[in-house]
Amino acid sequence: MEHRELMNLVMIGHVDHGKSTVIGRLLADSESLPKGKLENLKAMCEKNSKVFEYAFLLDALKEEQSQGITIDSARCFMKTKKRDYIIIDAPGHIEFLKNMITGAARAESALIVIDAKEGIQENTKRHGYLVSMLGIGQVSVLINKMDLVGFDENVFENIKKTYSEFLLKVGVEPVSCIPISARDGENIMKSSSKMPWYKGPAVFEQIDCFNVRKNKEENPFRFSIQDIYKFTQSQDDRRILAGNAASGKINTGDEVIFFPSGRKSKIRSIEIFGSEAVKSVSAGETAGFTLEHALYSRNGEIMCRTDENNYPEIAQKIKVNLFWMENAPLIKNKIYKMKIGTSQVMVKLSKIINTIDASELTSVQNKEQIDRYDVAECILESRKPFAFDLARNFEETGRFVIIDQFAISGCGIVLEAVKDGDNPLNKYIEKRKTSWDFGFISRGERQNRFRHPSKFVLIAGDENDKKETIAKKLERRLFDSDFHVYYVGISSIMGGLDNDLQNSLEDREEQIRRLGELSKILSDSGLIFISTINSIDEYDIQALKILNEPNDILIIQIGKDPYSSSSADLKFTPDLTDETILDEIIKFLYKKEILLEYYL
Repeated sequence: MEHRELMNLVMIGHVDHGKSTVIGRLLADSESLPKGKLENLKAMCEKNSKVFEYAFLLDALKEEQSQGITIDSARCFMKTKKRDYIIIDAPGHIEFLKNMITGAARAESALIVIDAKEGIQENTKRHGYLVSMLGIGQVSVLINKMDLVGFDENVFENIKKTYSEFLLKVGVEPVSCIPISARDGENIMKSSSKMPWYKGPAVFEQIDCFNVRKNKEENPFRFSIQDIYKFTQSQDDRRILAGNAASGKINTGDEVIFFPSGRKSKIRSIEIFGSEAVKSVSAGETAGFTLEHALYSRNGEIMCRTDENNYPEIAQKIKVNLFWMENAPLIKNKIYKMKIGTSQVMVKLSKIINTIDASELTSVQNKEQIDRYDVAECILESRKPFAFDLARNFEETGRFVIIDQFAISGCGIVLEAVKDGDNPLNKYIEKRKTSWDFGFISRGERQNRFRHPSKFVLIAGDENDKKETIAKKLERRLFDSDFHVYYVGISSIMGGLDNDLQNSLEDREEQIRRLGELSKILSDSGLIFISTINSIDEYDIQALKILNEPNDILIIQIGKDPYSSSSADLKFTPDLTDETILDEIIKFLYKKEILLEYYL
Protein backbone atom coordinates (compact mmCIF):
# COMPACT_ATOMS: atom_id res chain seq x y z
CA MET A 1 0.00 0.00 0.00
CA GLU A 2 1.34 3.41 -1.00
CA HIS A 3 2.41 5.59 1.94
CA ARG A 4 1.18 9.16 1.47
CA GLU A 5 2.19 12.25 3.37
CA LEU A 6 -0.34 13.76 5.75
CA MET A 7 -0.50 17.45 6.68
CA ASN A 8 -2.71 19.30 9.18
CA LEU A 9 -3.89 22.56 7.60
CA VAL A 10 -5.94 25.12 9.54
CA MET A 11 -8.25 27.62 7.85
CA ILE A 12 -8.61 30.87 9.80
CA GLY A 13 -10.47 34.09 9.13
CA HIS A 14 -12.76 36.72 10.55
CA VAL A 15 -16.45 35.83 10.57
CA ASP A 16 -18.08 36.03 7.12
CA HIS A 17 -14.77 36.51 5.29
CA GLY A 18 -15.42 33.31 3.38
CA LYS A 19 -13.17 30.63 4.83
CA SER A 20 -15.95 28.01 4.83
CA THR A 21 -16.52 28.78 1.16
CA VAL A 22 -12.78 28.34 0.52
CA ILE A 23 -12.84 24.93 2.22
CA GLY A 24 -15.96 23.86 0.36
CA ARG A 25 -14.35 24.85 -2.91
CA LEU A 26 -11.13 22.97 -2.08
CA LEU A 27 -13.08 19.82 -1.23
CA ALA A 28 -15.19 20.00 -4.36
CA ASP A 29 -12.39 20.87 -6.80
CA SER A 30 -10.07 18.17 -5.39
CA GLU A 31 -12.87 15.59 -5.67
CA SER A 32 -12.51 14.81 -1.98
CA LEU A 33 -16.26 14.81 -1.25
CA PRO A 34 -18.30 11.61 -0.85
CA LYS A 35 -19.79 10.54 -4.16
CA GLY A 36 -22.95 12.47 -5.01
CA LYS A 37 -22.75 14.86 -2.04
CA LEU A 38 -22.16 17.99 -4.12
CA GLU A 39 -24.90 17.12 -6.61
CA ASN A 40 -27.40 16.31 -3.85
CA LEU A 41 -26.70 19.59 -2.10
CA LYS A 42 -27.13 21.58 -5.32
CA ALA A 43 -30.38 19.76 -6.00
CA MET A 44 -31.66 20.48 -2.48
CA CYS A 45 -30.85 24.18 -2.88
CA GLU A 46 -32.67 24.29 -6.21
CA LYS A 47 -35.67 22.53 -4.73
CA ASN A 48 -35.82 25.08 -1.91
CA SER A 49 -35.21 28.05 -4.24
CA LYS A 50 -31.97 28.75 -2.41
CA VAL A 51 -28.77 29.94 -4.06
CA PHE A 52 -26.11 27.24 -3.69
CA GLU A 53 -22.96 28.15 -1.77
CA TYR A 54 -19.90 26.00 -1.25
CA ALA A 55 -19.94 26.93 2.44
CA PHE A 56 -23.07 24.77 2.80
CA LEU A 57 -20.80 21.72 2.54
CA LEU A 58 -19.52 22.43 6.03
CA ASP A 59 -22.78 23.38 7.69
CA ALA A 60 -23.11 20.09 9.53
CA LEU A 61 -24.01 21.48 12.94
CA LYS A 62 -27.52 22.73 13.64
CA GLU A 63 -26.18 25.69 15.57
CA GLU A 64 -24.18 26.77 12.53
CA GLN A 65 -27.20 26.59 10.28
CA SER A 66 -29.35 28.59 12.68
CA GLN A 67 -26.78 31.22 13.64
CA GLY A 68 -24.86 31.46 10.38
CA ILE A 69 -21.46 31.28 12.08
CA THR A 70 -19.00 28.47 12.66
CA ILE A 71 -18.95 27.80 16.40
CA ASP A 72 -16.66 24.80 16.67
CA SER A 73 -13.57 23.47 14.98
CA ALA A 74 -14.64 20.99 12.30
CA ARG A 75 -12.25 18.64 10.52
CA CYS A 76 -12.53 17.41 6.97
CA PHE A 77 -10.24 15.46 4.69
CA MET A 78 -8.83 16.41 1.32
CA LYS A 79 -6.37 14.78 -1.06
CA THR A 80 -4.20 16.07 -3.87
CA LYS A 81 -1.83 14.16 -6.12
CA LYS A 82 1.00 14.93 -3.70
CA ARG A 83 -0.47 14.23 -0.23
CA ASP A 84 -3.48 13.92 2.07
CA TYR A 85 -4.73 16.83 4.19
CA ILE A 86 -6.72 17.24 7.36
CA ILE A 87 -8.36 20.67 7.01
CA ILE A 88 -9.39 22.28 10.28
CA ASP A 89 -12.11 24.91 10.01
CA ALA A 90 -11.39 27.23 12.94
CA PRO A 91 -14.14 29.60 14.14
CA GLY A 92 -13.75 33.22 13.18
CA HIS A 93 -16.14 34.90 15.58
CA ILE A 94 -14.46 36.73 18.48
CA GLU A 95 -16.51 34.82 21.07
CA PHE A 96 -15.11 31.50 19.86
CA LEU A 97 -11.38 32.18 20.02
CA LYS A 98 -11.01 29.25 22.42
CA ASN A 99 -12.31 26.91 19.75
CA MET A 100 -10.07 28.50 17.15
CA ILE A 101 -7.02 27.84 19.33
CA THR A 102 -8.11 24.25 19.96
CA GLY A 103 -8.46 23.72 16.23
CA ALA A 104 -5.17 25.35 15.28
CA ALA A 105 -3.06 23.74 18.00
CA ARG A 106 -1.90 20.76 15.92
CA ALA A 107 -1.69 22.48 12.53
CA GLU A 108 1.52 22.52 10.50
CA SER A 109 0.34 25.23 8.10
CA ALA A 110 -2.36 27.88 7.95
CA LEU A 111 -4.46 29.75 5.41
CA ILE A 112 -5.72 33.12 6.71
CA VAL A 113 -8.71 34.42 4.78
CA ILE A 114 -9.40 38.17 4.46
CA ASP A 115 -12.40 39.75 2.76
CA ALA A 116 -11.03 42.10 0.05
CA LYS A 117 -13.96 44.49 0.42
CA GLU A 118 -14.19 44.52 4.24
CA GLY A 119 -10.44 44.44 4.74
CA ILE A 120 -8.36 43.62 7.82
CA GLN A 121 -10.40 43.37 11.01
CA GLU A 122 -9.45 43.35 14.68
CA ASN A 123 -9.98 39.60 14.86
CA THR A 124 -7.86 39.10 11.74
CA LYS A 125 -4.94 40.56 13.69
CA ARG A 126 -5.70 38.46 16.75
CA HIS A 127 -5.67 35.38 14.58
CA GLY A 128 -2.29 36.36 13.18
CA TYR A 129 -0.85 36.71 16.67
CA LEU A 130 -2.27 33.36 17.76
CA VAL A 131 -0.82 31.63 14.69
CA SER A 132 2.54 33.03 15.76
CA MET A 133 2.06 31.97 19.37
CA LEU A 134 1.12 28.44 18.34
CA GLY A 135 4.29 28.19 16.28
CA ILE A 136 2.69 27.69 12.87
CA GLY A 137 5.48 28.83 10.58
CA GLN A 138 3.93 28.15 7.16
CA VAL A 139 1.25 30.74 6.48
CA SER A 140 -0.42 31.87 3.28
CA VAL A 141 -2.85 34.80 3.21
CA LEU A 142 -5.88 34.42 0.93
CA ILE A 143 -7.48 37.74 0.00
CA ASN A 144 -10.98 36.56 -0.86
CA LYS A 145 -14.00 38.09 -2.63
CA MET A 146 -11.86 39.90 -5.19
CA ASP A 147 -14.93 39.89 -7.44
CA LEU A 148 -16.58 42.39 -5.05
CA VAL A 149 -13.79 44.93 -5.69
CA GLY A 150 -13.62 44.38 -9.43
CA PHE A 151 -10.40 42.29 -9.18
CA ASP A 152 -8.56 45.51 -8.41
CA GLU A 153 -4.80 44.96 -8.04
CA ASN A 154 -4.39 48.08 -5.86
CA VAL A 155 -6.90 46.76 -3.29
CA PHE A 156 -4.99 43.49 -3.15
CA GLU A 157 -1.58 45.15 -2.82
CA ASN A 158 -2.74 47.48 -0.03
CA ILE A 159 -4.13 44.61 2.06
CA LYS A 160 -1.09 42.45 1.30
CA LYS A 161 1.34 45.17 2.38
CA THR A 162 -0.53 46.12 5.57
CA TYR A 163 -1.15 42.57 6.81
CA SER A 164 2.29 41.25 5.86
CA GLU A 165 3.89 44.06 7.88
CA PHE A 166 1.67 43.16 10.81
CA LEU A 167 2.57 39.47 10.63
CA LEU A 168 6.28 40.26 10.48
CA LYS A 169 5.95 42.23 13.74
CA VAL A 170 4.64 39.10 15.49
CA GLY A 171 7.27 36.85 13.97
CA VAL A 172 5.36 35.35 11.05
CA GLU A 173 6.61 35.73 7.49
CA PRO A 174 3.85 34.72 5.09
CA VAL A 175 5.05 32.53 2.25
CA SER A 176 2.49 34.06 -0.13
CA CYS A 177 -0.55 36.31 -0.49
CA ILE A 178 -3.04 35.03 -3.05
CA PRO A 179 -5.98 37.02 -4.51
CA ILE A 180 -8.98 34.69 -4.88
CA SER A 181 -12.69 34.49 -5.41
CA ALA A 182 -13.60 31.24 -3.66
CA ARG A 183 -17.22 31.37 -4.81
CA ASP A 184 -16.22 31.39 -8.49
CA GLY A 185 -13.06 29.28 -8.11
CA GLU A 186 -10.69 32.05 -9.22
CA ASN A 187 -7.05 31.21 -8.34
CA ILE A 188 -8.15 28.09 -6.45
CA MET A 189 -7.11 25.20 -8.73
CA LYS A 190 -5.22 27.23 -11.31
CA SER A 191 -4.30 30.83 -12.17
CA SER A 192 -7.24 33.11 -12.91
CA SER A 193 -7.58 34.89 -16.24
CA LYS A 194 -9.46 37.67 -14.40
CA MET A 195 -6.33 38.63 -12.44
CA PRO A 196 -3.52 38.45 -15.02
CA TRP A 197 -1.43 40.86 -12.91
CA TYR A 198 -0.97 38.13 -10.26
CA LYS A 199 1.99 35.85 -11.08
CA GLY A 200 2.13 33.70 -7.93
CA PRO A 201 0.77 30.20 -7.20
CA ALA A 202 -2.88 29.24 -7.02
CA VAL A 203 -4.15 27.92 -3.68
CA PHE A 204 -3.72 24.23 -4.56
CA GLU A 205 -0.21 24.85 -5.82
CA GLN A 206 0.66 26.73 -2.63
CA ILE A 207 -0.55 24.16 -0.13
CA ASP A 208 1.29 21.39 -1.99
CA CYS A 209 4.45 23.50 -1.60
CA PHE A 210 4.13 23.52 2.19
CA ASN A 211 6.65 21.25 3.89
CA VAL A 212 5.43 18.43 6.07
CA ARG A 213 6.78 18.71 9.59
CA LYS A 214 9.88 16.67 10.38
CA ASN A 215 9.07 13.09 11.28
CA LYS A 216 8.46 13.09 15.02
CA GLU A 217 10.17 9.71 15.29
CA GLU A 218 13.46 11.50 14.65
CA ASN A 219 13.02 13.74 17.71
CA PRO A 220 14.03 12.74 21.26
CA PHE A 221 11.57 10.45 23.01
CA ARG A 222 8.81 12.09 25.05
CA PHE A 223 6.09 10.14 26.84
CA SER A 224 3.78 11.89 29.32
CA ILE A 225 2.15 9.52 31.81
CA GLN A 226 -1.60 9.81 31.51
CA ASP A 227 -2.59 7.08 33.94
CA ILE A 228 -1.18 4.18 35.96
CA TYR A 229 -2.94 0.83 36.05
CA LYS A 230 -2.31 -1.73 38.80
CA PHE A 231 -3.42 -5.36 38.60
CA THR A 232 -4.03 -7.51 41.66
CA GLN A 233 -5.89 -10.59 40.41
CA SER A 234 -4.33 -13.93 39.43
CA GLN A 235 -0.96 -12.89 40.89
CA ASP A 236 -0.62 -10.20 38.24
CA ASP A 237 1.67 -7.58 39.81
CA ARG A 238 2.05 -5.33 36.77
CA ARG A 239 2.02 -1.55 37.10
CA ILE A 240 1.36 -0.21 33.60
CA LEU A 241 2.26 3.40 32.81
CA ALA A 242 -0.16 4.45 30.08
CA GLY A 243 -0.14 7.40 27.71
CA ASN A 244 0.79 8.61 24.24
CA ALA A 245 4.26 8.87 22.74
CA ALA A 246 4.55 12.49 21.64
CA SER A 247 7.84 12.03 19.78
CA GLY A 248 10.75 9.68 19.24
CA LYS A 249 10.91 5.92 19.53
CA ILE A 250 11.55 3.46 22.36
CA ASN A 251 12.24 -0.27 22.59
CA THR A 252 11.98 -2.88 25.29
CA GLY A 253 15.20 -2.94 27.28
CA ASP A 254 15.87 0.80 26.85
CA GLU A 255 16.85 2.65 30.01
CA VAL A 256 14.47 5.49 30.87
CA ILE A 257 14.41 8.45 33.24
CA PHE A 258 11.36 10.25 34.63
CA PHE A 259 10.95 13.98 35.17
CA PRO A 260 10.68 15.79 37.48
CA SER A 261 11.48 12.91 39.89
CA GLY A 262 14.73 11.89 38.17
CA ARG A 263 14.10 8.18 38.86
CA LYS A 264 15.52 5.64 36.40
CA SER A 265 14.56 2.15 35.27
CA LYS A 266 14.38 -0.01 32.13
CA ILE A 267 11.46 -0.91 29.88
CA ARG A 268 10.47 -4.48 30.73
CA SER A 269 7.50 -4.73 28.38
CA ILE A 270 5.33 -2.67 26.07
CA GLU A 271 1.60 -3.22 26.43
CA ILE A 272 -0.81 -2.34 23.61
CA PHE A 273 -4.43 -3.49 23.78
CA GLY A 274 -5.08 -6.36 21.41
CA SER A 275 -1.40 -6.80 20.52
CA GLU A 276 1.18 -9.27 21.76
CA ALA A 277 4.96 -9.18 21.96
CA VAL A 278 5.28 -5.50 21.01
CA LYS A 279 8.96 -4.52 20.98
CA SER A 280 8.86 -0.81 20.15
CA VAL A 281 6.63 2.27 20.20
CA SER A 282 6.92 5.36 18.01
CA ALA A 283 5.58 8.92 18.03
CA GLY A 284 1.80 9.13 17.89
CA GLU A 285 1.16 5.66 19.33
CA THR A 286 -0.78 5.04 22.52
CA ALA A 287 0.79 2.40 24.73
CA GLY A 288 1.54 1.19 28.22
CA PHE A 289 4.89 0.26 29.74
CA THR A 290 6.03 -1.93 32.60
CA LEU A 291 9.42 -1.35 34.18
CA GLU A 292 12.11 -3.74 35.35
CA HIS A 293 12.34 -1.91 38.66
CA ALA A 294 8.94 -0.64 39.76
CA LEU A 295 9.02 3.04 40.62
CA TYR A 296 6.59 5.44 42.16
CA SER A 297 5.50 7.60 39.25
CA ARG A 298 2.64 10.07 39.03
CA ASN A 299 0.33 11.17 36.25
CA GLY A 300 1.99 13.96 34.29
CA GLU A 301 5.59 12.81 34.70
CA ILE A 302 7.57 12.79 31.45
CA MET A 303 9.47 9.64 30.52
CA CYS A 304 12.60 10.00 28.35
CA ARG A 305 15.40 7.76 27.16
CA THR A 306 18.64 8.15 29.10
CA ASP A 307 20.83 7.74 26.00
CA GLU A 308 19.45 10.85 24.29
CA ASN A 309 20.50 13.45 26.88
CA ASN A 310 17.92 15.93 25.63
CA TYR A 311 15.86 16.26 28.76
CA PRO A 312 12.91 18.45 29.75
CA GLU A 313 13.36 21.53 31.89
CA ILE A 314 12.47 21.41 35.58
CA ALA A 315 11.52 24.58 37.41
CA GLN A 316 8.95 26.23 39.64
CA LYS A 317 8.78 29.41 37.57
CA ILE A 318 8.32 29.77 33.82
CA LYS A 319 8.34 32.74 31.50
CA VAL A 320 5.43 32.44 29.08
CA ASN A 321 3.46 34.12 26.35
CA LEU A 322 -0.15 33.88 27.45
CA PHE A 323 -3.46 34.73 25.78
CA TRP A 324 -6.38 35.35 28.16
CA MET A 325 -9.94 34.64 27.00
CA GLU A 326 -12.12 34.83 30.12
CA ASN A 327 -14.35 37.74 31.15
CA ALA A 328 -12.81 37.84 34.62
CA PRO A 329 -9.18 39.01 34.41
CA LEU A 330 -6.14 36.90 35.27
CA ILE A 331 -4.94 38.38 38.55
CA LYS A 332 -1.78 38.09 40.61
CA ASN A 333 -1.47 35.56 43.44
CA LYS A 334 -4.73 33.77 42.69
CA ILE A 335 -4.25 30.02 42.25
CA TYR A 336 -5.13 28.58 38.82
CA LYS A 337 -4.79 25.11 37.33
CA MET A 338 -2.37 24.76 34.43
CA LYS A 339 -2.47 21.74 32.12
CA ILE A 340 0.74 21.09 30.22
CA GLY A 341 1.12 17.73 28.50
CA THR A 342 -0.70 15.35 30.84
CA SER A 343 0.51 17.22 33.90
CA GLN A 344 -1.74 19.39 36.05
CA VAL A 345 0.04 22.05 38.09
CA MET A 346 -1.32 24.70 40.40
CA VAL A 347 0.20 28.04 39.44
CA LYS A 348 -0.17 31.71 40.19
CA LEU A 349 0.65 34.80 38.18
CA SER A 350 3.65 36.28 39.97
CA LYS A 351 4.80 38.92 37.49
CA ILE A 352 3.46 40.70 34.38
CA ILE A 353 6.37 41.79 32.19
CA ASN A 354 4.15 43.47 29.61
CA THR A 355 0.79 43.08 27.94
CA ILE A 356 0.05 43.49 24.27
CA ASP A 357 -3.15 44.49 22.55
CA ALA A 358 -3.21 41.67 20.00
CA SER A 359 -5.04 43.77 17.41
CA GLU A 360 -2.86 46.88 17.56
CA LEU A 361 0.36 45.42 19.00
CA THR A 362 0.60 48.25 21.49
CA SER A 363 2.59 47.29 24.57
CA VAL A 364 1.40 48.25 28.05
CA GLN A 365 3.79 48.22 31.02
CA ASN A 366 3.04 47.92 34.74
CA LYS A 367 -0.41 46.36 34.45
CA GLU A 368 -1.60 44.56 37.55
CA GLN A 369 -3.93 42.14 35.75
CA ILE A 370 -4.36 40.49 32.37
CA ASP A 371 -7.70 41.38 30.80
CA ARG A 372 -9.79 39.54 28.27
CA TYR A 373 -8.11 39.19 24.86
CA ASP A 374 -4.80 40.51 26.23
CA VAL A 375 -1.61 38.77 25.20
CA ALA A 376 0.92 38.93 28.01
CA GLU A 377 4.53 38.06 28.58
CA CYS A 378 4.54 37.02 32.21
CA ILE A 379 5.92 34.73 34.92
CA LEU A 380 3.88 31.82 36.27
CA GLU A 381 4.95 30.20 39.53
CA SER A 382 4.10 26.85 41.15
CA ARG A 383 4.60 25.54 44.67
CA LYS A 384 6.75 22.62 43.56
CA PRO A 385 8.93 21.88 40.52
CA PHE A 386 7.36 20.40 37.39
CA ALA A 387 8.69 19.15 34.06
CA PHE A 388 8.11 20.85 30.72
CA ASP A 389 9.81 21.74 27.44
CA LEU A 390 10.25 25.03 25.66
CA ALA A 391 7.54 25.41 23.04
CA ARG A 392 10.05 26.01 20.25
CA ASN A 393 11.51 22.54 20.90
CA PHE A 394 8.50 20.37 21.79
CA GLU A 395 4.94 21.51 21.17
CA GLU A 396 3.11 18.90 23.26
CA THR A 397 5.01 19.65 26.46
CA GLY A 398 5.65 23.33 25.73
CA ARG A 399 2.07 24.52 25.26
CA PHE A 400 -0.43 24.87 28.07
CA VAL A 401 -3.93 25.95 29.00
CA ILE A 402 -5.08 27.69 32.18
CA ILE A 403 -8.22 26.44 33.92
CA ASP A 404 -10.35 28.72 36.07
CA GLN A 405 -13.67 27.55 37.51
CA PHE A 406 -13.57 24.33 35.42
CA ALA A 407 -13.28 26.23 32.11
CA ILE A 408 -10.35 26.84 29.77
CA SER A 409 -9.67 30.51 30.33
CA GLY A 410 -6.25 31.02 28.78
CA CYS A 411 -3.55 29.37 26.74
CA GLY A 412 0.08 29.94 26.00
CA ILE A 413 3.57 28.70 25.27
CA VAL A 414 6.60 28.29 27.51
CA LEU A 415 9.43 30.64 26.53
CA GLU A 416 12.00 29.71 29.17
CA ALA A 417 12.55 28.39 32.67
CA VAL A 418 13.14 31.02 35.34
CA LYS A 419 15.81 29.71 37.72
CA ASP A 420 16.46 32.60 40.05
CA GLY A 421 16.68 30.49 43.20
CA ASP A 422 13.71 32.39 44.57
CA ASN A 423 11.72 29.43 45.89
CA PRO A 424 8.30 30.78 46.96
CA LEU A 425 8.12 28.40 49.93
CA ASN A 426 11.59 29.38 51.16
CA LYS A 427 10.59 33.02 50.71
CA TYR A 428 7.53 32.44 52.87
CA ILE A 429 9.58 30.65 55.57
CA GLU A 430 12.07 33.53 55.73
CA LYS A 431 9.21 35.97 56.18
CA ARG A 432 7.67 33.73 58.85
CA LYS A 433 10.94 33.63 60.80
CA THR A 434 11.03 37.40 61.15
CA SER A 435 7.34 37.77 62.00
CA TRP A 436 6.88 34.78 64.38
CA ASP A 437 6.14 36.00 67.90
CA PHE A 438 7.93 33.59 70.29
CA GLY A 439 7.30 33.36 74.03
CA PHE A 440 9.89 33.23 76.81
CA ILE A 441 10.14 29.41 76.92
CA SER A 442 12.91 27.79 74.87
CA ARG A 443 12.76 24.46 73.02
CA GLY A 444 15.37 23.09 75.43
CA GLU A 445 13.24 23.96 78.45
CA ARG A 446 10.24 22.16 76.95
CA GLN A 447 12.37 19.11 76.18
CA ASN A 448 13.66 18.99 79.78
CA ARG A 449 10.13 19.35 81.16
CA PHE A 450 8.61 16.71 78.86
CA ARG A 451 11.68 14.37 79.03
CA HIS A 452 11.76 13.95 75.24
CA PRO A 453 12.33 16.07 72.10
CA SER A 454 9.41 17.06 69.90
CA LYS A 455 8.73 15.14 66.71
CA PHE A 456 6.30 15.14 63.80
CA VAL A 457 5.36 11.51 63.01
CA LEU A 458 3.58 11.26 59.65
CA ILE A 459 2.04 7.94 58.62
CA ALA A 460 1.45 7.81 54.85
CA GLY A 461 0.07 5.24 52.44
CA ASP A 462 -2.90 3.88 50.56
CA GLU A 463 -4.36 1.86 53.47
CA ASN A 464 -6.62 4.49 54.99
CA ASP A 465 -8.24 2.49 57.82
CA LYS A 466 -5.04 0.71 58.82
CA LYS A 467 -2.78 3.75 58.91
CA GLU A 468 -5.32 5.73 60.92
CA THR A 469 -5.71 2.85 63.38
CA ILE A 470 -1.91 2.59 63.72
CA ALA A 471 -1.65 6.35 64.32
CA LYS A 472 -4.28 6.29 67.07
CA LYS A 473 -2.79 3.19 68.72
CA LEU A 474 0.67 4.82 68.61
CA GLU A 475 -0.74 7.88 70.38
CA ARG A 476 -2.28 5.62 73.05
CA ARG A 477 0.95 3.70 73.65
CA LEU A 478 3.07 6.83 73.94
CA PHE A 479 0.54 8.55 76.19
CA ASP A 480 0.38 5.51 78.47
CA SER A 481 4.18 5.68 78.72
CA ASP A 482 3.96 9.29 79.95
CA PHE A 483 5.07 10.92 76.70
CA HIS A 484 3.43 14.17 75.56
CA VAL A 485 1.70 13.22 72.31
CA TYR A 486 -1.21 14.43 70.20
CA TYR A 487 -2.93 12.88 67.17
CA VAL A 488 -4.94 14.80 64.55
CA GLY A 489 -6.36 13.05 61.48
CA ILE A 490 -5.94 14.72 58.11
CA SER A 491 -9.73 14.86 57.64
CA SER A 492 -9.93 17.03 60.78
CA ILE A 493 -7.16 19.28 59.49
CA MET A 494 -9.03 19.72 56.21
CA GLY A 495 -12.36 20.42 57.86
CA GLY A 496 -13.96 17.12 56.90
CA LEU A 497 -13.11 17.28 53.19
CA ASP A 498 -12.46 13.99 51.44
CA ASN A 499 -8.74 14.03 50.73
CA ASP A 500 -8.32 11.06 48.45
CA LEU A 501 -5.60 11.57 45.82
CA GLN A 502 -8.34 11.85 43.22
CA ASN A 503 -9.34 15.15 44.81
CA SER A 504 -8.51 18.44 43.24
CA LEU A 505 -5.00 19.78 43.17
CA GLU A 506 -6.23 22.78 45.12
CA ASP A 507 -7.22 20.52 48.04
CA ARG A 508 -3.89 18.71 47.92
CA GLU A 509 -1.88 21.91 48.09
CA GLU A 510 -4.02 23.23 50.92
CA GLN A 511 -3.66 19.87 52.68
CA ILE A 512 0.15 20.12 52.66
CA ARG A 513 0.08 23.76 53.75
CA ARG A 514 -2.26 23.18 56.69
CA LEU A 515 -0.46 20.03 57.80
CA GLY A 516 2.92 21.79 57.67
CA GLU A 517 1.71 24.80 59.63
CA LEU A 518 0.04 22.67 62.29
CA SER A 519 3.10 20.45 62.65
CA LYS A 520 5.25 23.57 63.18
CA ILE A 521 3.00 24.82 65.99
CA LEU A 522 2.61 21.49 67.79
CA SER A 523 6.27 20.55 67.40
CA ASP A 524 7.31 23.97 68.73
CA SER A 525 5.10 23.30 71.74
CA GLY A 526 7.25 20.25 72.53
CA LEU A 527 4.71 17.57 71.57
CA ILE A 528 5.12 14.40 69.57
CA PHE A 529 2.58 15.21 66.87
CA ILE A 530 1.08 12.30 64.90
CA SER A 531 -0.96 12.59 61.71
CA THR A 532 -1.76 10.67 58.52
CA ILE A 533 -1.78 11.40 54.80
CA ASN A 534 -2.31 9.51 51.57
CA SER A 535 0.64 8.50 49.38
CA ILE A 536 3.09 11.35 49.28
CA ASP A 537 5.84 12.34 46.85
CA GLU A 538 9.33 13.70 47.48
CA TYR A 539 8.32 17.32 46.84
CA ASP A 540 5.48 17.15 49.34
CA ILE A 541 7.86 15.66 51.91
CA GLN A 542 10.36 18.44 51.26
CA ALA A 543 7.62 21.07 51.61
CA LEU A 544 6.53 19.62 54.95
CA LYS A 545 10.14 19.57 56.18
CA ILE A 546 10.57 23.23 55.27
CA LEU A 547 7.25 24.23 56.86
CA ASN A 548 8.16 22.30 60.02
CA GLU A 549 11.65 23.81 60.44
CA PRO A 550 13.61 23.61 62.70
CA ASN A 551 11.75 20.52 63.93
CA ASP A 552 12.13 17.03 62.43
CA ILE A 553 9.75 14.69 60.60
CA LEU A 554 9.54 10.90 60.74
CA ILE A 555 7.86 9.46 57.62
CA ILE A 556 6.25 6.01 57.96
CA GLN A 557 4.85 4.28 54.87
CA ILE A 558 2.09 1.66 55.14
CA GLY A 559 0.70 0.24 51.92
CA LYS A 560 0.72 -2.33 49.13
CA ASP A 561 2.82 -0.04 46.99
CA PRO A 562 6.29 0.11 48.57
CA TYR A 563 7.42 2.72 46.05
CA SER A 564 5.02 5.47 47.10
CA SER A 565 7.52 7.25 49.35
CA SER A 566 11.07 6.30 48.50
CA SER A 567 12.45 8.51 51.28
CA ALA A 568 10.22 7.09 54.03
CA ASP A 569 12.11 6.27 57.23
CA LEU A 570 10.07 3.12 57.82
CA LYS A 571 8.03 1.03 55.36
CA PHE A 572 5.45 -1.65 56.17
CA THR A 573 3.18 -3.84 54.07
CA PRO A 574 -0.45 -4.00 55.25
CA ASP A 575 -0.35 -7.77 55.89
CA LEU A 576 1.64 -7.15 59.08
CA THR A 577 -0.33 -7.01 62.33
CA ASP A 578 -0.92 -3.69 64.04
CA GLU A 579 1.13 -4.81 67.02
CA THR A 580 4.11 -5.77 64.88
CA ILE A 581 4.11 -2.39 63.15
CA LEU A 582 3.72 -0.54 66.45
CA ASP A 583 6.60 -2.48 68.04
CA GLU A 584 8.88 -1.57 65.12
CA ILE A 585 7.88 2.12 65.27
CA ILE A 586 8.51 2.30 69.03
CA LYS A 587 11.87 0.53 68.63
CA PHE A 588 12.85 3.01 65.89
CA LEU A 589 11.84 6.00 68.06
CA TYR A 590 14.10 4.79 70.87
CA LYS A 591 16.94 4.08 68.43
CA LYS A 592 16.77 7.63 67.09
CA GLU A 593 16.56 9.00 70.66
CA ILE A 594 13.19 10.56 70.06
CA LEU A 595 11.96 8.53 73.02
CA LEU A 596 14.47 8.70 75.85
CA GLU A 597 15.01 6.26 78.69
CA TYR A 598 16.23 7.78 81.93
CA TYR A 599 18.09 5.81 84.59
CA LEU A 600 18.46 7.01 88.18
